[in-house]
Amino acid sequence: MGVFRVLNKVEQKSFVGSSVDVPAALNRQRFQLTGDLHPNAALQADWRRLGPQAFEFESLDLLKPAANSEADPAEELKVLELLWLEKLMPYGERGYNTKPANK
Repeated sequence: MGVFRVLNKVEQKSFVGSSVDVPAALNRQRFQLTGDLHPNAALQADWRRLGPQAFEFESLDLLKPAANSEADPAEELKVLELLWLEKLMPYGERGYNTKPANK
């Protein structure tokens, strides 16, 4: 589990997300983009315009599972994603994420 990024290498724009299964999330991102099914219209448009070779799929940060197997990682994952969003600021010209309302 952790935080991932889809990076537009040509324009240095990022889409940042988190998942309890980062490899599966990255596969889903690639599948959606390739199938012209991605919910993020701007990212999908750039994928169409620039082609798949212009994008990189990467894990930014991974969390180790808690010792307590019943622990819910959702809050820790949310905090980690917010830290990466603050660091990369993938909004507007810099990315594809929607800026949180409280920022």
